[in-house]
Amino acid sequence: MPITVHQFPCLSDNYGFLVRDEASGQVATIDTPDAEAILAELGRLGWTLDLILNTHWHPDHAGGNETLKAATGATIVGPREVTRIAPLDRALEDGDTVMLGQTRFEVLDTGGHTLGHISYHDAADGIAFVGDTLFALGCGRLFEGTAEQMWASLSRLASLPDQTTVYCAHEYTASNARFALSVDDAPTLKARADAIFAARERGEPTVPTTIAAEKATNPFLRAPLLRPDAASAAEAFAEIRAAKDTFKG
Repeated sequence: MPITVHQFPCLSDNYGFLVRDEASGQVATIDTPDAEAILAELGRLGWTLDLILNTHWHPDHAGGNETLKAATGATIVGPREVTRIAPLDRALEDGDTVMLGQTRFEVLDTGGHTLGHISYHDAADGIAFVGDTLFALGCGRLFEGTAEQMWASLSRLASLPDQTTVYCAHEYTASNARFALSVDDAPTLKARADAIFAARERGEPTVPTTIAAEKATNPFLRAPLLRPDAASAAEAFAEIRAAKDTFKG
């Protein structure tokens, strides 16, 4: 049976994700940006939390671990770096598997934003939870990792099937689109950006996205095409990332 993903806004620009395995009724939260908001959504849905899946250690992703653990008894899993700020019941590494009822999540090493950042891929349902590694028309800042590490992580996500639904953790898409238009004049990007601006004017989310959409329009995945004179794909990515870091539009 498939999973149900319940998405809701929290904090200033985060998304919370509650995931229910329909075969067993077990429920997980992807990260813990706002414990009170997550508990409120669980109550509204009538769901009981069984599992916390952290992607990385930042407070807007793991800061609610202790509160949710105390309130629900949920098992907490994630990369070892999470223990910098919050408890873990099980530390995960690349290639590990996490089961939510009958739903199987493969752990992918997607470091770069932080050194130990991971993503969760549910191949059977064609879904990936990517935290702050990949955004709609964007990618995470390199707070800890190198451009080479982040390029490898983005390339790994880009190798997932095109139809994969990608749940990223923030509503950054309009600002990402403005930057993308400054470095890429592809008609497909212009059309997508127009649709994004219109959706945000209506107060609609731009998450989730798909691997296909990001490969077609995301300047960070398209970096080698946009910077063909760069010495390597990772260097091309580094140039685009540096431009985004100083972009004022």
